Amino acid sequence: MITILGLGFVGLTTGLGFAKKGFKTYGFDINAERLDMLKKHDIPFHEPHLKEVLQETLGKSFFLDVPFEEAIKNSKAIFICVGTPSAPDGSADLKYILAAIDQILEVDDDKFKVIITKSTVPPSTVSKKVIPYVKEKQLEFNRNVGFASNPEFLREGYCWEDFIEPDRVVLGVEDEKSKAILDEIYKPFNAPIHYVSYNSAEFIKYLSNTLLSTLISYSNEMAMIADSIGDIDIPKAFRILHEDKRWSGKPAGMASYVYPGCGYGGYCLPKDTSALASIAEEHGVNPLVLNGNLKINEEVMTFVANKISEKVEKSDTIGILGLSFKPDSDDVRLSPSKFVIENLIAKGYTNIIAYDPLANEEFKRSYPELKIQYIGSLASIVSKTDNLVILTGWKEFKTNKDMISKKNVFDFRYIY
Repeated sequence: MITILGLGFVGLTTGLGFAKKGFKTYGFDINAERLDMLKKHDIPFHEPHLKEVLQETLGKSFFLDVPFEEAIKNSKAIFICVGTPSAPDGSADLKYILAAIDQILEVDDDKFKVIITKSTVPPSTVSKKVIPYVKEKQLEFNRNVGFASNPEFLREGYCWEDFIEPDRVVLGVEDEKSKAILDEIYKPFNAPIHYVSYNSAEFIKYLSNTLLSTLISYSNEMAMIADSIGDIDIPKAFRILHEDKRWSGKPAGMASYVYPGCGYGGYCLPKDTSALASIAEEHGVNPLVLNGNLKINEEVMTFVANKISEKVEKSDTIGILGLSFKPDSDDVRLSPSKFVIENLIAKGYTNIIAYDPLANEEFKRSYPELKIQYIGSLASIVSKTDNLVILTGWKEFKTNKDMISKKNVFDFRYIY
């Protein structure tokens, strides 16, 4: 009864989660290579638990080979989980969402179904973009549809736990038919369900992501200020800050965001912070904190490259430790490592070697223009360079301090 359009981190986790709960779920993606991998029980990205759930549900409650028209006709709920990349002006590009809606409306079916936007979109997207777009299309396709916004709160590396045991479910829905369908499919999750307006649901997602990105940029600004003053133990200062009883201090808690590093990356925080700043300006508000957040995130990467160039000769070899934007992930989208390496190359450094426990191949495939070497183990990169730059806080780097610290170390994740 559920169709998922787009099988990336969010879509695949969503589809498998509903299938695990016993709902008949259909999955679709325009990437044929990805679909072929999934049919062979291979997950096209690093995410724990999904492979086991895929093996358990494929062909039983999760289906990848059903004709699109049949799936849409059989579904009460259609989740749009496609990408919403940043446009050149920083706003969210909705072309993939609107293309998915076109495909749905082209299926000749008069039964009621709810179209759920799960992709992260700026507040007012469903009310001012999606619904008017569908109403205009209704002149050609008379379809019986409702709408909802259902933002995701999934952390990469913990997607399965976050979906199957959510701390809250947010549903932007404004008609009773759609609400009844969503209530039916989320009731088995036994989590608090918050029914709000379309705009509220979309805003809550951005409220969450931009708070995290702001905390990271705040921490980086404080670290740069401390560095400029001098004689300040930056990691110790932040660890003492975390002892404040108002902070949980638990792994992956809020303390992990109020901690300096070399900038935030990945798919969500950069584009969502940029998109919310853009829509604020559209509405006549000058988002000083958000724009400052984005500016600091750019500046800290330049700061990192400058600190290296102050102490390393152009002819020296630099070893980059970490390419993914965060540990326990192979996601390299907008990774700080990419921008730091670009800065170093622009400064004239040509002997750059990189190692990441998971992301070497993904980084090489994503950024072929970066002419650097890749190496397959921590021991190898340590043996081949005198300068090591920590850009991702992998546990492997933390537990091998004795090996790494024999070299000239630039610890920009402050893990020691």
